Amino acid sequence: MNAIEIKGLKKNYGGFTLGPVDLTLPQGCIMGLIGENGAGKSTTIKAMLGMISAGGSIRLLGKEISGDAAAVKQEIGVVPDEIGLPEMLNVRHVEKIMRDTFTNWRSDVFADYIKKFDLPEKKAFKNFSKGMKMKLGIAIALSHEAKLLILDEPTSGLDPLVRDEIVNILNDFTRDESHAILISSHIVSDLEKICDYIAFLHKGRLMLCEEKDRLLEQYGILQTTPDVLNDLGEGAVLGKRVTDYGAEAIVDREKIPQSFDTRPISIEELFVIMAKEG
Repeated sequence: MNAIEIKGLKKNYGGFTLGPVDLTLPQGCIMGLIGENGAGKSTTIKAMLGMISAGGSIRLLGKEISGDAAAVKQEIGVVPDEIGLPEMLNVRHVEKIMRDTFTNWRSDVFADYIKKFDLPEKKAFKNFSKGMKMKLGIAIALSHEAKLLILDEPTSGLDPLVRDEIVNILNDFTRDESHAILISSHIVSDLEKICDYIAFLHKGRLMLCEEKDRLLEQYGILQTTPDVLNDLGEGAVLGKRVTDYGAEAIVDREKIPQSFDTRPISIEELFVIMAKEG
């Protein structure tokens, strides 16, 4: 069973149009939803959670989402970019509320994460740092036996140590092959560390959705002359940068002569050049 199946997702907001978006995330895997601010990442997530109406079909954990995600909300852990908890609550208050909210709430698991994250139990939420707030949101999402995590910009604004800690926890979560994660971010380097699949959104358009290893295998960077690039076949060059000293291009290795020497490409380089060319 796939954790996420989206087909023909569309949404119009005045001058902004999302879609059509088609993507599939198998269980046991992590997908990075990459895009600049305003690309449509949050809109896609809101449609998945039934927070906004949109065209197309969405299935989460094998269940159709139509109107709202109530049918599967107990099995989904959601971490928004802003953790919306009342400012005066502390960790102990939050635990009591969540115990009554989720049928599979695990107080022992929550307590373990609070200890692991070194979060104060009596401190008011309003006095938490951004990193502490995000850690609390992740602790909640991981404490009710969720099978699918949906995270919207969870590492934005956090220092490298906290980001690395969160990345490790997410990796541990998907060691269970019945679990899956969709994580949106514009910090591509974080996603490149952990994701099995990459989906690129640019100005509301899904530019590609592919296995990360397949992308890194298929594309490379070629340093050559402008004339050589011009002689390559259609579709061989995704994007290029030409200077007085030569040309550098992202190329599809399957569409260029095998004798050409290319260097490996990063997901961030691939996204940046595709967005510019897009």
